[in-house]
Amino acid sequence: QVHLVESGGGLVQAGGSLRVSCAASGGTFSLYVLGWFRQAPGKEREFVARMSRNGASTYVADDVKGRFTISRDNAKNTVSLQMNSLKPEDTAVYYCAASSPIGAGVKWEPSYWGQGTQVTVSS
Repeated sequence: QVHLVESGGGLVQAGGSLRVSCAASGGTFSLYVLGWFRQAPGKEREFVARMSRNGASTYVADDVKGRFTISRDNAKNTVSLQMNSLKPEDTAVYYCAASSPIGAGVKWEPSYWGQGTQVTVSS
């Protein structure tokens, strides 16, 4: 059982930057695909980014590509999301997620979820 805890959310002005991180415990960190989803008020949860076990492959949603960067540190059991050029529409609860490896082109359906951290971008 993998336990995920997010941190680093908060309030930022449009155009600013924020970094959210996720600490994992209870499993062998390097065996899992890790990433992030988000859910805005009144909307369904949506995929943001994910990274392969060794960090060699990343997938980023089109609407954050070029602004958000995912990274992981297998030695520290952490995964982070650096968010730059933030927009009000990025306001959401951001969730860390983990799963066993999946094939390319397969819809990612994580097995493990964090409790979420709120990111609010003011205009």
